[in-house]
Amino acid sequence: MKYKIALIPGDGIGPELTETTLHVLNAVQRKFGLSLEFMELEAGDACYEKRGVALPEETIAAIRGSHVCLKGPVGETAADVIVRLRMLFDLYANIRPIKSYPNVPCLRDDIDMVFVRENTEDLYKGFEFKIGDDTAVALRVITRRGCERIARKAFEIALRRNRKRRVTAVHKANVMRVTCGLFAEVCRKIAGEYPNITFDEQYVDAASMRLIKEPQNFDVIVTTNMFGDILSDEAAQLVGGLGMAPGGNIGDDFAIFEPIHGSAPTRVGKHTANPCSMILAAKMMLEWLGEKYSDKICSKAAEAIERGLVSALEKRLAVPDLGGK
Repeated sequence: MKYKIALIPGDGIGPELTETTLHVLNAVQRKFGLSLEFMELEAGDACYEKRGVALPEETIAAIRGSHVCLKGPVGETAADVIVRLRMLFDLYANIRPIKSYPNVPCLRDDIDMVFVRENTEDLYKGFEFKIGDDTAVALRVITRRGCERIARKAFEIALRRNRKRRVTAVHKANVMRVTCGLFAEVCRKIAGEYPNITFDEQYVDAASMRLIKEPQNFDVIVTTNMFGDILSDEAAQLVGGLGMAPGGNIGDDFAIFEPIHGSAPTRVGKHTANPCSMILAAKMMLEWLGEKYSDKICSKAAEAIERGLVSALEKRLAVPDLGGK
């Protein structure tokens, strides 16, 4: 089967990371006989400067006609690109694995967790307004449907990982009793459908501390949109920084994969930016294609990418951030 990949190189270091990642994807194409057709598309700051729009309609149309999208980091127009795409394609689950790899400066070598972040609600809905000149208001939108599907996604991931088989719901229901209260209530209800998965809850402030104190104890963390955004960035620093952190925006029928970091404009052209984040995002993309289309070749190719990455890191074939050259 030929897969059409919508490819957005992005801004800043994005094109460099994309170039490196394409070398890896082309290698697994040759090795496993995969057929990937890349459609390079415009979106982001450079596109806005050139065309006056950060996410052109033809880019959206091309994404709709693809099997999956791989996206590099975008700069100041991120809200107009990835946040809008999440809403347009109902990509309600933001999946961010956090894992220790060899010869990478990690807090511990046994960290292996996944953030399952609700991706379409919360304060990131962007419902903000002013009352006069001195008061600003933001509306936090949390729905039962949104909570149910992200909680169920977290438990399904815990089942597939078959590791600690534990889901931790992170919220602040002791203060935000209505919005976080609904999220916590729904998570407890869904937990009852998975008796073989251990379920616990932590307040977001305690969780942020425990991520540093005892990261090895986490398995799957499910949380709301903004908490998940902040905590997953914190957790990435435990395993070598954002350059080691891929992410997937996943819905029922479509997905977009990307590094979770920004465009790092001060590093452009130096080829010192860590490409592991986008290489691992490509690995996640192939895993998703393998699951969606029951394609064992895609799944094998994804495994090969991670093995290759580990091999390169073991040989210290790495960027300066990781002690390489």
